[in-house]
Amino acid sequence: MKNPLIAFCILFSVIILGSIKNVIAQPTPSEMRKNSTRVADAYKRAEDTIVKQFEKQNLVWPPAEVYIRSFKFDRQLEVWVKGKETEPFKLFKTYKVCMQSGTMGPKRLEGDYQVPEGFYYINEFNPNSSYHLSLGLNYPNASDIILSDQNRPGNNIYIHGNCVSTGCIPIADAPIEELFIIAGAAKEEGQEFIPVHVFPVRYNVKKSMDYLNQTIQNNLYLKAFNENIRKAFDYFELKKQLPIIMVNMKGEYVFN
Repeated sequence: MKNPLIAFCILFSVIILGSIKNVIAQPTPSEMRKNSTRVADAYKRAEDTIVKQFEKQNLVWPPAEVYIRSFKFDRQLEVWVKGKETEPFKLFKTYKVCMQSGTMGPKRLEGDYQVPEGFYYINEFNPNSSYHLSLGLNYPNASDIILSDQNRPGNNIYIHGNCVSTGCIPIADAPIEELFIIAGAAKEEGQEFIPVHVFPVRYNVKKSMDYLNQTIQNNLYLKAFNENIRKAFDYFELKKQLPIIMVNMKGEYVFN
């Protein structure tokens, strides 16, 4: 890596932010299945159905890797999987995001009700969520730390069940059970970081782009921010692989 400042940001993001909720090691998904009635019941309800869905779509179970991306305006959350690291990702399912708070633009302040936009990974499997089950995101990431309020950037952003949101991504109880099991399977296959990309809109849908352009037309910052994060969307649409994403000292994402 040529730029040591970028390397520092990445190191800061992974070691500091990624470990805040993992100072005490979490139980594995299998251990949660044994020790949590809620998780065990979810497996009883959903695991066989998930496996059959994978078989029907000629997808490998358990997946070697999982990639999640969500679109705020479109209220959708996609789950992509692959059976081998060298394979392209294939779409497993698109879930409806059943409630949305905030508007276009990244989260920058605790209590702003914004759903974050940018590039994250799952850092917590929570079997005791107030919203059935939940998967935590490593917000604030290295970019957010630089660009958000330095004292109150906010935290505790989850993909979860139920249908309420004050900045999280709710997909209802049955979908979160499926996602919890799929992500858990990939984790136990050795995927340490499960990426979650959150975009304001689907950049290849005219209605969505029209809304975004109307919303940010007089905001030079949001225009620049969207031009920046769209590069990851376009890369994935073309290659069905993920770019390497870094952060420079301005908080901008850098892609390789």
